[in-house]
Amino acid sequence: MKVAVMGAGAVGCYYGAMLARAGHEVVLIGRPSHVEAVRANGLRLETKAFDEQVRLAASTEASAVQGADLVLFCVKSTDTESAAAQIKPHLSLDALVLTLQNGVDNDERVRSVLSNEVAAAVVYVATEMTGPGHVKHHGRGELVIAPSRTSEEVARHLIAAGVPTQISDNVRGSLWAKLILNCAYNALSAVSQLPYGELTKGVGVADVIRDVVAECLAVAKAEGVVIPGDTDAAIRGIAQSMPSQFSSTAQDLARGKLSEIDHLNGLVVRRGEALGVPTPANRVLFVMVKLLEGKQQKAVV
Repeated sequence: MKVAVMGAGAVGCYYGAMLARAGHEVVLIGRPSHVEAVRANGLRLETKAFDEQVRLAASTEASAVQGADLVLFCVKSTDTESAAAQIKPHLSLDALVLTLQNGVDNDERVRSVLSNEVAAAVVYVATEMTGPGHVKHHGRGELVIAPSRTSEEVARHLIAAGVPTQISDNVRGSLWAKLILNCAYNALSAVSQLPYGELTKGVGVADVIRDVVAECLAVAKAEGVVIPGDTDAAIRGIAQSMPSQFSSTAQDLARGKLSEIDHLNGLVVRRGEALGVPTPANRVLFVMVKLLEGKQQKAVV
């Protein structure tokens, strides 16, 4: 396949590099400093199993999606519509756009901009950018993707590249399951600047997580969403399987960036208000992160 990664952050770089290692033609579309490093030395993919410089193309221009069979759409949820509009003039008509993003409605938002087939993916991976041209993989890496005309072919290629992938008719439920994990951990990790393993040892943290999860499940039930699997086991498993991982929200705040909190705990609060479901624990976490963001933005100005 020819693959374009729109939004080459930690998630996009990991999956792009895995596909490039398997022989696919991959181009990363990202920030200038990152693109320059990849062009000069390749992308360093550091995992527990190997540490390699992966050779692939890189560009700062959205036009680099031209000719791609598959677009891994990995931009922040706050940039969904604008990024979709940027790639729209350059997409092949038969290209599949696979959304690898936090939140539960990004595929719908992309679909409102593009005429291409769009499929949502649920991402379970712990990665971080440790510098330009360097992505570090902490754990996991599986994908759950929605059915589409080419999903089976894409899944075969991903599996062959070492990415466990399954196709599910209930991706919406899986997206909500992932949202609940994010709501439970992201803001707490961000406010404390602690990785999951240390975070869960904090006094009262387990009780806060329990309250947040209960609210999320109530909102999902009111929306008619069926959550697959054992939510409590999944919540416990995050700290066990990714003890050294800081949440993406924590990483954003540490770097002075705006986070996706509006599309995580903030989304639960908004949906709860619309459905008449109280969400006080999610509201507190949402407000705390927004306050920290505002403080940082004032410091920058």
